[in-house]
Amino acid sequence: MQSLPGGETRWQLYRLLSDPVRLRLLALAAEEELSVGELAELLGEAQPNVSRHAAPLRQAGLLCDRRQGTRTLVRLSDEAARDAVVTDALAAGRRMCEAEGSLARVADVVASRDEKTREFFAQPGDAEVGLSPELPLYLSAFAELIGDRALAVDAGTGDGVLLDLLAPVYRRVVAIDRSTAQLERARQRVRAHGYTNVTLIEDQIGGERVREAVGGGADLVLAVRVLHHAPRPKAALKDLAELARPGGKVLVIDYARHEDERMSEQQADVWLGFSEQELAGFAAAAKLEHVRVGRAPEGVPRVGVDAHLPCLTLLGTRPETVAGPRARRPPITD
Repeated sequence: MQSLPGGETRWQLYRLLSDPVRLRLLALAAEEELSVGELAELLGEAQPNVSRHAAPLRQAGLLCDRRQGTRTLVRLSDEAARDAVVTDALAAGRRMCEAEGSLARVADVVASRDEKTREFFAQPGDAEVGLSPELPLYLSAFAELIGDRALAVDAGTGDGVLLDLLAPVYRRVVAIDRSTAQLERARQRVRAHGYTNVTLIEDQIGGERVREAVGGGADLVLAVRVLHHAPRPKAALKDLAELARPGGKVLVIDYARHEDERMSEQQADVWLGFSEQELAGFAAAAKLEHVRVGRAPEGVPRVGVDAHLPCLTLLGTRPETVAGPRARRPPITD
C-alpha cells in the first residue's frame, strides 16, 4: 500500500495505526466479518465509538463494509492484508486481543447469530404434513440436474396440480384435458402462479391441436391416473408414446388392480386398475423401449378418495429411430 486514498501520505498510515482500539478492531475484522454491534461487544466499546474508529480505517482502504439489512458488516480488505506495515499492526492487535480474550470470543459471537432462529424453530406447533407451497421454487433449483427439459406434456392435466411440478423444470409445458371445467381450474392455477410457459389445450390426447403444439415431440410425456378413465387404455398409451420425441420418456402413474367398485360409481372410473403385466403389454404395443413397471412406494403420503388404492408406475422410452412422418417433424424451439 504505497499511498492512501485522498492523497494522504504514507506517514499518515503509521499515525492511523497508533491507536490500540483500531489495532484490536483490525485484528478482529481480519479474523471474521463482523457487524459493528458484534465488534462493540468484543471490544467493550459503545457502537458509536466503534463506528468512529472504523471510519478512518475504511477511508484508508484498510476495512471493507457491506450492508445486511440494518446491519453493517466489516472485514479487513484484501489489499490491506498484503501491506507489510498493516501486517505488523495486525500482529500487534492480535496479541492484544488474545491477551484480553476477545479473539477467543469471536466464535461465540458468530454462533449466537442464529439464536433467534433456533428459538423460533424450537417452538412447538402443529406439524405440516402437506406439500410445501414453495415446492416450485425447490424444483426450479433441481431443474439443472435434468438433461433434456425443452418440453413436457401433461396428459389429462385436470386442475393442473402437476403443473407445479413441470412448469418450474421444463422450458415449455403442454397441458391437455377433455373437460372445459377442469381446464378452467388449471387456467386459474396458471394465472395464480404466474406460469408463462404453459399451453392449455382442450382436446383428446391424440388430437390434431395437441400434435401441432407438441411438434417434434416432448422430452417427457406424463399421464397420472389417466388410463383407468380411457375406454381403450392400450390405444391411449400408444397415443401418449407418439407425443414423445425419439428418445423421449413416457411416464404413467395409475392404479394397480383393485376391487373397489365405489371408484366406478363415485369417480366414473372405467377400469379398476391394471396389473403390472397389462401395463407392460400396453407399453410393448406402443413400441416403447427400456420399460420398467413397478409398484409405487407404499410409504408415499397421499390424500383423497383414492388414497387407499395401490399405484403402479410405468416408465418407457420412445425408440431413437422412429418410422413415419412424425419422425421428420422439425425440432422444438423455445
